[in-house]
Amino acid sequence: MTTAHVTCPLCEATCGLTVTFDGSQVTEVRGDAEDVFSGGFICPKGASLGALHHDPDRLRTPLVKRDGKHVPVSWDEAFAEIDTRLLPIMEAHGRDAVAVYAGNPSVHNLSTSLYGRVFFKALGTKNFYTAGSVDQLPKHYSSGYLFGDGMTIPVPDVDRTQHLLVLGANPLVSNGSLMTAPDMRGRLRAIRERGGKVVVVDPRRTRTAQVADEHHTIRPGTDALLLFALVNVLFAENLTDLGHLAGHVTGVADVGELSRDFTPEAVAPVTGIPAGEIRRMARELAAAESAAVYGRIGTTTQAFGTLASWLVDVLNVLTGNLDRPGGVMFPLAAAGQANSAPGKRRPFRHGRWRTRVRGLPEVLGEVPVATLADEILTPGDGQVRALITVSGNPCLSTPNAGRLAEALARLDFMVSLDIYRNETTRHADVILPGPTPLEREHYDVALYQLAVRNVANWTPAALTSDLPPEWATMLRLTSIVTGQGPDPDIEALDAFVAGQIAQRAGLDPAVAGDRRGPARLIDLMLRAGPYDLTLADLEAAPHGVDLGPLRPRLPEILSTASGKVELAPEAITADVPRLAAELAHVPDGELVLIGRRQLSSNNSWMHNLEPLVRGKNRCTVQVHPADAERLGLADGEPALVSSKAGKIEVPVEITEEIRPGVVSIPHGWGHGGPGTQTAVAAAHAGVNSNLVADETLLDALSGTAVLNGIPVEVTPTRPPTGPRAA
Repeated sequence: MTTAHVTCPLCEATCGLTVTFDGSQVTEVRGDAEDVFSGGFICPKGASLGALHHDPDRLRTPLVKRDGKHVPVSWDEAFAEIDTRLLPIMEAHGRDAVAVYAGNPSVHNLSTSLYGRVFFKALGTKNFYTAGSVDQLPKHYSSGYLFGDGMTIPVPDVDRTQHLLVLGANPLVSNGSLMTAPDMRGRLRAIRERGGKVVVVDPRRTRTAQVADEHHTIRPGTDALLLFALVNVLFAENLTDLGHLAGHVTGVADVGELSRDFTPEAVAPVTGIPAGEIRRMARELAAAESAAVYGRIGTTTQAFGTLASWLVDVLNVLTGNLDRPGGVMFPLAAAGQANSAPGKRRPFRHGRWRTRVRGLPEVLGEVPVATLADEILTPGDGQVRALITVSGNPCLSTPNAGRLAEALARLDFMVSLDIYRNETTRHADVILPGPTPLEREHYDVALYQLAVRNVANWTPAALTSDLPPEWATMLRLTSIVTGQGPDPDIEALDAFVAGQIAQRAGLDPAVAGDRRGPARLIDLMLRAGPYDLTLADLEAAPHGVDLGPLRPRLPEILSTASGKVELAPEAITADVPRLAAELAHVPDGELVLIGRRQLSSNNSWMHNLEPLVRGKNRCTVQVHPADAERLGLADGEPALVSSKAGKIEVPVEITEEIRPGVVSIPHGWGHGGPGTQTAVAAAHAGVNSNLVADETLLDALSGTAVLNGIPVEVTPTRPPTGPRAA
């Protein structure tokens, strides 16, 4: 028996795990009690790491489509196929004829997160899409204009706050999102134990709402109205207090003027939260010894996602809780901190280019995936003819997914880097698999930039693999798209990448010794970081290195043109009139759809693991009893959920844990179909809620898809029986 200490790469919490092996067989996975960040916490996803490693459906050899069927080939054959078919498309139609979609798992993989940047830059396409535009781009957009960089995102200092206001987030299930925080149950419990308060705003009584002191069931899509009403009260009652921020903020008076129309009385009929409650919430927020306002998926995947994201931090600024202990603070990661040298960067801007068909803007180097099908299906100069997906399943996770699936079938060529043949990769002409998490080294470059405590942890590969690491695959693809052929000198390319990173950091790449691949890059990034660390230091600390609590970083972190927090940027406030128009839209019997998080699920990519899908069907449409009675729905019976985009049939789950007028279906299901090879997922298929998500509904500023607050109709698909039928 052997044991390895591993950082879980399956969600944002970065929990430490202790994995026991009998040879190459995983015999046990448990929480690492000595991990400096998670302290032994583990969730079902982490416990399933062994099931993922041993999954018989996981691809172990490249596949190439011959006569409509995928057949195993050698790695050389696979790359030769890509070289033969991709380059002519680029030469004939330009680089924008190739699109890229990077899915959520690519952020959790050190190879794809580091070397993907190299490949994407070499490819040079403007048609770059990620899961961010169905998830979090509004927060990057608002942070960019407030603080100067799209990755300068403040996170709640949950370990010291006395008042936490949570909107549209369920961290007990997600373990944090744009807030890396293992054991959120313990962290929320600690707030209450030290005399603090947790307030949740959500249309559903989620797990987080159940443990909170207070829960407000808001109407989906109206968070920005509620937040503006809280701002209105702060100004109307002279409760604003910038404190230490006074010399570092511009635009406060402008925000006060913008908030005038959004009184609690004006927003109450639309949000469903009484005016008196809104006033009390604002007063308690302002009076708290320390407070943090935090919003996530429910606030970003709606029609006013950017305004809601902006107003979250407007409240943090107006109450003096930005960049102070117990408020919201800016992490300082040990390696790869995107905002560590603000003086060397230009202030954030968006819309540097727009999409060909719908004219949607670029944000943070990507364009909205809601228009990917348009770019494939619409003929003309710049039409997308080839697609490369990296650990993503957009045929399940993007709006009007059925139309995207139709579009993928019409591509001239498609390549997928993925360990499964799923609903998206079944369309690929070439599938390139990679090692399992236990067969590759790991460091959370992106997620430590969002952590509620500054930590660093290195995971060496626990097992060897017959598959090449993804970083080598990325370098071979880079060689192809730069015209150097499918069989380059990988070591030379890797050395070139390391040399570029070393040069930017003012280092000699030789300081990393004989390391290669991600280990060399991380060593160089650590050496260039703020803590005087090397990779050898992390290797000597298998449970991680604790770098201390978050600490103030203003004003040096700011990279706006003014050098201050710009609280009322025109690029955001221009959308306020559109929000004000919503004050006249009082709901009248309308039904809207929202998604929901599940503890054993992370979007679409863990449903082929038996430990995570066993038990009762969790892919249901939750309906309030009053709505069920009105609509003639019966618990457990099928219902038809339809929208402008499409319709799906899904079992009804009647529950008082959801607000009347709202229905909820989880995201990421709808598995199976011809050409897939995921037996467990197909046996627990569920339905794809994105078949009823309208790709024309977007946040106007960022182009992010609206996945919460979608107008729908729900009707029974079987005649009622029993007393109700009579």
